[in-house]
Amino acid sequence: MTGFEAVILTIVTAATPLLIAALGELVTERSGVLNLGVEGMMIVGAVTGFAGAQLTGSPYLGVIAAMAGGMALSSLFAFLVLRLAANQVASGLALTLLGLGLSGMIGEAFIGQPGLRLERIDIPFLTDLPVVGTLLFGQDPLVYASVALAVCVSWFLFRTRAGLALRAVGNNHGSAHMLGVHVIRTRFLAVLFGGACSGLAGGYLSLAYTPQWVEGMTAGRGWIALALVVFASWMPLRAAVGAYLFGGALILQFHAQAEGIPLPSQFLSALPYLATVAALVILSRDQWRARNDSPACLGQVFVPDR
Repeated sequence: MTGFEAVILTIVTAATPLLIAALGELVTERSGVLNLGVEGMMIVGAVTGFAGAQLTGSPYLGVIAAMAGGMALSSLFAFLVLRLAANQVASGLALTLLGLGLSGMIGEAFIGQPGLRLERIDIPFLTDLPVVGTLLFGQDPLVYASVALAVCVSWFLFRTRAGLALRAVGNNHGSAHMLGVHVIRTRFLAVLFGGACSGLAGGYLSLAYTPQWVEGMTAGRGWIALALVVFASWMPLRAAVGAYLFGGALILQFHAQAEGIPLPSQFLSALPYLATVAALVILSRDQWRARNDSPACLGQVFVPDR
């Protein structure tokens, strides 16, 4: 494998958890719910995925456990903001803090244990092709699943009646309710989907990216995924492009350090987050486009008439 292939391969693996988590949050926000607890759901998914794989001996069951962990946490958030009409911003931040603390407690028994890795797919002859072989035919299953997920989410949102109903709920929940759309149920399912994706993204970190459990291993990726949704203007295929750009920023710091570039390591570590802030600043300059692209009812509480 050449140096160029190695760089591209690391960018793909770095972008995969960002893409999965961003797609889940994108669907959640399209329904009108702002869930800032992506980081908390990701870290819980990472620890439950690792624990599930260790206890069952199967990384694939670990993937299921990771999704279940993210969904469990998101169901708590959904109950608070949809049934109790709690503030979405405060509830999301509390969810992140809860996830960070809960993951530390669950993962204490698994620190230092060798993990089970999701094996890469090896297709005879195709994987051995120069340049494109490893990149296209030698990835782990979740890399392919993330690309398929982006296509499926785009198709669901813009080509199905259920996707139209979900977007209607996010744009005007009052009108959607009057037309017979069950707003609470639609948003609840969207939040659960977002939780499953965040958990899966966290599971990817502990089962494929670095197969081990380390406390705080998400390292702010949940916040980058949140910014990525805005960066993509709530469009799934744009989120895929953005995820690989942000994945490149994540990997750039490691290669810069390896090449001995005379810059402080703290600055290089901050590069992905500086890129996130820069992207948000650029996007915020076009206020009209931001209002036009974002769901009109994003973050607004819906209480049906009794």
